[in-house]
Amino acid sequence: MTGAVLHPRVGPRRGGARASTWWGKAWVRAVEEASYAEADLRAARALARGGHVGQIATEPGRYVASVDDARGLWTVEGTLPVLDHSGLTALVETVAAVAGRVAALVAGELPHDLVEQADESGAELLPSGYELGSVCGCDHWTDPCVHALAVLYQLAWLVDADPFVLFQLRGLSRDELLARLHARAVVAADVEADVDLDQAVEAALYAARIVDEAESSASGMDIHQPQADDPVR
Repeated sequence: MTGAVLHPRVGPRRGGARASTWWGKAWVRAVEEASYAEADLRAARALARGGHVGQIATEPGRYVASVDDARGLWTVEGTLPVLDHSGLTALVETVAAVAGRVAALVAGELPHDLVEQADESGAELLPSGYELGSVCGCDHWTDPCVHALAVLYQLAWLVDADPFVLFQLRGLSRDELLARLHARAVVAADVEADVDLDQAVEAALYAARIVDEAESSASGMDIHQPQADDPVR
């Protein structure tokens, strides 16, 4: 996988396979929308909680992981549609539109208004159930199968802890987002500098024009105004 990120394996953990953040819960809702049966979800949660999912590798539009169960070891490859060029641009602009959004993302937070504004701009971050595609080596007839659902549950935990995982899956890695924001800030600074220079030149030209007009007016008064010592006729 080109440019893939390999996430640490999650060991057995107590409790449910649910997420804790609002965006993680939205991911889980999409996973459960994609499932065909509640029994598959229960089995997938058991696999996820039991530490049966190997390290998950993520890259734009794709994730891969292995899952072991009583029948063997299975490889799951999943997909999520990436944003097109205009969508990626809109996402970057949305992040840059409000101060503090970058800091929130770096701190592991995903502002709700960022997601809403991105959606309105045509850059949907959170997936729906029909977007979660998968292929597994098992003979289960459903898509996603139990193994894919287990991987998707653990992906919810990754997205929970780091929203940049979601950005990467949608086609915009953390480094690329920060690089685009930096480039955008540099361009904005250059434009502002050019505008300030243009304004300064315009102000100087205006001042010079005022001086010229004032001097011309004073010269006209010297020629046409009568002097105090001129003889009265």
